[in-house]
Amino acid sequence: MTGSALGEYLRTARSRVQPADAGLTTMGRRRVAGLRREEVAVLAGMNTDYYARLEQGRERRPSPQILDALCDALQLNDEAREHLYALTGLVPTRRRRLPVDTIDPSLRQLLHGFLHTPAFVLNPALDILVANALCEALFSPFEHADNLAHMTFLDQAGSSFYGQWALSAENVVASLRHATGSNADYPRLKEVIDGLLEASAEFGELWRRPTVREKTRDRKQLVHPEVGQLSIDYHTFDVRGARGQQLVVYSAPPGSATAERLSLLGTLHADQRRS
Repeated sequence: MTGSALGEYLRTARSRVQPADAGLTTMGRRRVAGLRREEVAVLAGMNTDYYARLEQGRERRPSPQILDALCDALQLNDEAREHLYALTGLVPTRRRRLPVDTIDPSLRQLLHGFLHTPAFVLNPALDILVANALCEALFSPFEHADNLAHMTFLDQAGSSFYGQWALSAENVVASLRHATGSNADYPRLKEVIDGLLEASAEFGELWRRPTVREKTRDRKQLVHPEVGQLSIDYHTFDVRGARGQQLVVYSAPPGSATAERLSLLGTLHADQRRS
């Protein structure tokens, strides 16, 4: 890292932040684009001379606390923040941010483009944030197909829908426990866990075990009342840009009995919607 590289990046970053965006009131014509040095220093809570030395390359070893303050003052996103740290040879400090529960429209469009495979998006509390049409058809036996944990432990359909209910229940509990490690401050996660502990003895028994697991792929056996037994593979992907969200995609080998039954299920529910 060279001082000039760090200074150039800081100058570029502050030139892109308008005073109004930073909550600053300005009067008259400004001679610089974006923020002035002294404004960045005030927003970051540091001495103006110290910030000037950073831009001039005379100060090359800012602390992580200084960098965090600059990232906030300059309104840097995660990628820009990581780059600023890389210029100083430091590793970004971990920021505890709450998961995002809103669905990006492009992700919603992507899901509904999956016509032959069920797909849905979860948050760390296992709420189903969005599901495509075939997934809705697959989960139609449930009274409320809105949370995988509730569906497993609290809905009457769970015991017959999950062909290996005990294994599914263990996986749900292990997933929730894993989520508490990085989302301890997420209110919805605590709400779901506390509700299950109060409502389900089976959940409480499993919760007392120290199992922690986050699966990215596996196979599960499902039984749908309209089309019968389904042997489904699933893959889980982190959604970039939406902390805590995971895209889950169910699939079956082309030409397999499960693939044919999923196709039939989609047709049945499409006919129901049309009628």
